[in-house]
Amino acid sequence: MPNKSSDAPQRRRILLVTGGSRGIGAAVCRQAIEAGYDIALTWRSEQAAAEAIVAEARAKGRRAIAVQAEMSRREDIARLYETVDAKLGPLTHLVNNAGLIGPGSPLIEASDDTIAHCIDVNVTGAILVAREAARRMAKSRGGHGGAIVHLSSMAATLGAPGEFVWYAASKGAIDALTIGMSKEMGKDGIRVNAVAPGLIDTEIHASAGDPGRLDRMRGMIPVGREGTADEVASAILYLLSDDAAYVSGTILRVSGGR
Repeated sequence: MPNKSSDAPQRRRILLVTGGSRGIGAAVCRQAIEAGYDIALTWRSEQAAAEAIVAEARAKGRRAIAVQAEMSRREDIARLYETVDAKLGPLTHLVNNAGLIGPGSPLIEASDDTIAHCIDVNVTGAILVAREAARRMAKSRGGHGGAIVHLSSMAATLGAPGEFVWYAASKGAIDALTIGMSKEMGKDGIRVNAVAPGLIDTEIHASAGDPGRLDRMRGMIPVGREGTADEVASAILYLLSDDAAYVSGTILRVSGGR
């Protein structure tokens, strides 16, 4: 059958990636640029890395902005969306990626500040970011629909005992957010999914004070190796794309079988 929409003008795809200056977020930005998205990314302290991604996007003819924002601050989230609205236009896609772990330890040794900051960013911040995206995409509010991908983690099902139980709990909340939003927002033309990475080679391990974690845990992975940020990003780009038009409410494991 002919594609009925082939003669229709193509709507610009505008993607927001929180925490897009490094790791999985940066890999998502670079793959999205190649796929033809205009992008907005947030950064907290990695300004040079964020600006490099923006430069790459503009060199390829894409529109791009980088916004410094802390996802634990409601005023930063509001300012972020105001900036995206003004400079890029109506959001069509979101990768809700910003997150942190904190210093690894058994739960009984974790500080109040470590736990609170993790929940503020990974749960409260992620929910607020998702809400603002949904408000813009929802057909009932004048939007055109869209796609949201949350970053979960295999920790949500494995529990991260002895290391990051509070982080695992925060990602369990993301799984619930994904399922609930997918059921609530489907009628508004918004697909909501999540990716749950396993052991991935990024700087997050060193930032948590455990640079040798990959070497220590590699033997627990059925395929025998850690994953890459690009492998996770490829799964995310699939869930954002029209190829996944009938996929919603899914938590896709990218974990080497773990």
